[in-house]
Amino acid sequence: SYRKNTFSHGTKSDPGRKLPDEDDRKVGLGKKVTLLRGIAIIVGTIIGAGIFISPKGILKNSGSIGMSLIVWIACGVLSLFGALSYAELGTCIKKSGGHYTYMMEAFGCEIAFMRLWADLIAIRPAGMAVISLAFGHYILEPIFMPCRIPPMAVKLATALGITSVMYLNSVSVTWTARIQIFLTFSKLFAISVIIVPGMYELFKGETENLKYAFDLKNTKLAEMPLAFYSGMYAYSGWFYLNFVTEEVDNPERTVPLAICISMAIVTFCYVLTNMAYYTVMSPEELLASDTVAVAFAEKMMGSFSVVVPVFVALSCYGSMNGCIFAMSRMFYVASREGQLPEVLSMIHVRRNTPLAAVLILYPMTMLQLFVGDIYGLLTFMSFLRWLFIGVVVLGLLYLRYTKPDLPRPFKVPLFIPVIFCFTCFFMVFLSLYSDPVNTGIGFAISLTGIPVYYICIYYNRKPKWLRKALDSFNRTLQIILEVVPADQ
Repeated sequence: SYRKNTFSHGTKSDPGRKLPDEDDRKVGLGKKVTLLRGIAIIVGTIIGAGIFISPKGILKNSGSIGMSLIVWIACGVLSLFGALSYAELGTCIKKSGGHYTYMMEAFGCEIAFMRLWADLIAIRPAGMAVISLAFGHYILEPIFMPCRIPPMAVKLATALGITSVMYLNSVSVTWTARIQIFLTFSKLFAISVIIVPGMYELFKGETENLKYAFDLKNTKLAEMPLAFYSGMYAYSGWFYLNFVTEEVDNPERTVPLAICISMAIVTFCYVLTNMAYYTVMSPEELLASDTVAVAFAEKMMGSFSVVVPVFVALSCYGSMNGCIFAMSRMFYVASREGQLPEVLSMIHVRRNTPLAAVLILYPMTMLQLFVGDIYGLLTFMSFLRWLFIGVVVLGLLYLRYTKPDLPRPFKVPLFIPVIFCFTCFFMVFLSLYSDPVNTGIGFAISLTGIPVYYICIYYNRKPKWLRKALDSFNRTLQIILEVVPADQ
């Protein structure tokens, strides 16, 4: 093998299994994700900038404080239903890769590759660029306030943030998980900085803004689905632990427990944070602010409010870190299945990280950061997220029918995946109805994966020159990155 020729000392008794430093440890991804680290991945990825910046979308579309709180709770319950469905899939299909792996098991390679292709070329780079831009903006705000931050300064700070996250995920799985735990506690502390003074004011009797919480005169039934759409987006991220199932210690116990604890923490924090906002700020003040947490802090804390943007930046950084950690495993698994270049399923010889799989998003993210229409692309792709998640949960129901004897250490009641699946497809229908042009463009972008699949993967009779070029590409990257196939 090429690994033997490149990285071994070449003796008959040593067929290439030892590393240059004569370390007998296996090269591979160990089971380093404990229960605490699993909770940190989920909570740290779900809680990004949204709860600090703009919960006004739900208030605007729900029409009243009371209805907006109901939407927050309902979206938490629906997200829990989705997370529990994924917990069943994660315990009966013990492979990393999340959506991609489950779609492949249920519906085959073509459907799974369409999801992979959309993630690779658009959804994940755009999503990373957006959350990274929020990081860049808020990390610079204390330096530039009260002046406007130059757009190029934001992009440069964003680029540094993305680069540091990529580097962290490249050098150590253990340190990536440890820093994720620290960032998760940081954002929970940031939320407590909002909740504690807000609840103090509430218990003091400051209920003026809540007197007419369920005044429904501004509530329009036609706009309620948009409120749910915003709420479900705020909770998105509960599926990321399923991307690293092979690295979870005792997944049959850890995956369901981490998901349930995480969703309870997030829902509790979201509802109490909004209660704090509504106690201190009137609906009019909240709707007039684009940065609700900063406006809240200025009203309650005076000069201390300068720390809030820093906490928002740390929150965004935690989401970036969790996203890269999880998504790299999907590309790793896709390469192992033969749907991406072989080098992406190789592990660094000393650091035991999937280096190539971590770095694959870096060029596309940086390209979209500096030259792409990121927000336009997110508009195209927003409905695809729920379409594919709905297809995955539909796959759970399909596997219940086609493979009833598949071991299921954790099995959810049937009504849970049914309700969640219906919710996903309803949101997809809503997107098609409300914005057919942009959702149609997004769907068309995902369909470009079909010819790519048949030309590059399904069709085996590639020209000799193309095969040699692909082999040379894999060998060159393997040497540069110092990666080898994982030990079995």
